[in-house]
Amino acid sequence: MNTEIEVCIDNLESLHNALSGGANRIELCSSLSLGGLTPSFGMMKQAAKVSSVPVYAMIRPRQGDFIFDDDDMLCMLEDIEACASAGVNGVVLGVLEPNGSIDMPKMQQLADKAHSLKLGITFHRAIDQSSDYQVALEQIITLGCERILTSGLAVNAEQGIDILAAMVKQADSRIDIMAGAGVNATNAKIIQSNTQVPALHLSGKSTRPSLMENNSSAQMGSDDIDDYQIPVTDANKISDVREALIV
Repeated sequence: MNTEIEVCIDNLESLHNALSGGANRIELCSSLSLGGLTPSFGMMKQAAKVSSVPVYAMIRPRQGDFIFDDDDMLCMLEDIEACASAGVNGVVLGVLEPNGSIDMPKMQQLADKAHSLKLGITFHRAIDQSSDYQVALEQIITLGCERILTSGLAVNAEQGIDILAAMVKQADSRIDIMAGAGVNATNAKIIQSNTQVPALHLSGKSTRPSLMENNSSAQMGSDDIDDYQIPVTDANKISDVREALIV
């Protein structure tokens, strides 16, 4: 099986690194430290211009849960239109009810908008918070999504192997199951061979020092964030996963 590797990034430096590492697809976000939020229009436009592989943009207006009100929905619909205008290939999204079921009316609205603009759809890890993943999987298929990103309802994909395998069996090639969360060169082959997922998702995250010559004591955000360490994708971590899969 020729396993796809999707790399999630939140800056354009990481896009170049992901491509050089052998990524087959890019998930474009802002704020990966918050689980990924909607990227800016400018970032989407530049990524679409630069990337040699498909780019799917996160549609998530805030951190936290996946329960979105009417204002959030209006924002998400506008952001989907922005994705099409920017030239990306698809969107990544998910909406839940408070009881953990998929909010089908809202998801249908978002899916219809994406389809009308000829954008592909990935249903993201909201499924890992769903109350019944088997029902959710069938609903996601009816929405016309191409794939589901999931850790198998576990803390990471390696711990979710059993449910990932069950998802692949239930999907029966009607939709791709993409394993994500904690994927690396050490466990990629284990996850893929035990689940038969056609795709793996990772960030290959690392950091590099800031180019600033003088460090200031002024803090731009939370105290636990070092403004002089820049989070970037490590191209070697992506290529290492690729090599691990073919061993």
